Amino acid sequence: MQQLKLLPELSKNSLKELKKGKNLLAFSGGVDSTALFFILNANKIEFDMAMVDYGIREQSKKECEYADALAKRFDKKLYLKRADLKLSNFEHNARVFRYDFFKEIIKNNGYTHLITAHQLNDKLEWFLMQFAKGAGLVELLGFDEIRKRENYTLVRPLVEISKDELLQFLQTNDIDYFVDESNFDTKYKRNYFRKNFTNDFLKEYKKGITNSFRYLDIDKNLLAESQIHKKIKKLYIIKDSFNDITNLRAIDKIFKELGYLLSKKQKDEIIQKKDVVISDRFAVVFSNGLIYISPFLKVTMDKKFKEKCRIQKIPPKIRGYIYNELKAKSLELGAFI
Repeated sequence: MQQLKLLPELSKNSLKELKKGKNLLAFSGGVDSTALFFILNANKIEFDMAMVDYGIREQSKKECEYADALAKRFDKKLYLKRADLKLSNFEHNARVFRYDFFKEIIKNNGYTHLITAHQLNDKLEWFLMQFAKGAGLVELLGFDEIRKRENYTLVRPLVEISKDELLQFLQTNDIDYFVDESNFDTKYKRNYFRKNFTNDFLKEYKKGITNSFRYLDIDKNLLAESQIHKKIKKLYIIKDSFNDITNLRAIDKIFKELGYLLSKKQKDEIIQKKDVVISDRFAVVFSNGLIYISPFLKVTMDKKFKEKCRIQKIPPKIRGYIYNELKAKSLELGAFI
């Protein structure tokens, strides 16, 4: 392959992360994912591809054929799945379907990283949409470059590279890509912000916007770390800030790491009851200035263990998970508080 011109430079953090694992690229054939395919390849990052065919546009078949051709040309595995979704609430349902598919591939094939092609325009669009409806720092900065999930790490190597840079890279090197016409329909909120704000704003102030996001991400991470009291495997203990909004942000972030998205109803239940089990899977308990989050397990525990928990004020709903860990690892109870 000829030397690529105007090759965008990925961050050292992303490159370092991707070189130590088995990688899966979420591919669509559009500008972003196609550019990322060739950028990763140029950086000698090994990866395979996953693609969802929603079948709602005429060019879907050609996009799948293009993905297959790239996979064969560059010796990649391609995981392709057809979705049959209702058009009502399509964006949400498509996202759920897509990530369930990715998680299934990761689980069955031992991938450690999921790579997505979100870029700087996407990050700014998200920021402005959250800002417009009223949000705090954690919600505003929803596009971490690297984020740990329960069974994999999500990596977004393009979050400091603009759409224009990617487009120029593809066009300069005569690389084929597809354009989704629905991206120009302003009935979708994201497209409205894209057309009226982000594109022109980034063209004028890209350097300053990129630097601002870097500083804000540092502040966000410091804020999140300050609330963490202890983490052992899937047991999280955080400091109760005695502020519902602050607590919910911290709890929501932990659930995302566990691979679970809380609904508004579940968030309201957590704040109202402060001692709940979510979907029979996770326990969230406020107790003595701390908030405990862990998988919820029903197990038979011996009286001596339960008495230790009572004395050390460990909430009943998390004892099952701790008990299993104690039995498996022969750890002392004190390590969990």
